[in-house]
Amino acid sequence: QVQVVESGGGFVQAGASLELSCEATGRTFNNNGMGWFRQAPGKEREFVAAIIWSGNKVYYADSVLGRFTISGDNAKNTVYLQMNNLKPEDTAVYYCTVEVVPESGGDYWGQGTQVTVSS
Repeated sequence: QVQVVESGGGFVQAGASLELSCEATGRTFNNNGMGWFRQAPGKEREFVAAIIWSGNKVYYADSVLGRFTISGDNAKNTVYLQMNNLKPEDTAVYYCTVEVVPESGGDYWGQGTQVTVSS
């Protein structure tokens, strides 16, 4: 089994920054990469960003490109999401996933961390 734990959410005003962190523990030897998805109230879960360890390839949703940066440490099975210039539409529960397929999903998920951006 793989355990995934996110941290770093919070309540901020528009224009502010937050950094989310995620760590995966357990049977992580198949971990090809990690990523972030989010789900706003009344909406489906959507892709935010992903990093594939081989070649350190990164992927972003158009809505966050230029504002969010994903980074991570393969050896530590950790991933970070630096979020700048936050907007009210970024308000959502942010989920970290392991063994990610960019824009699609992943095999293991965390419980999520709430990000709320006020206007």
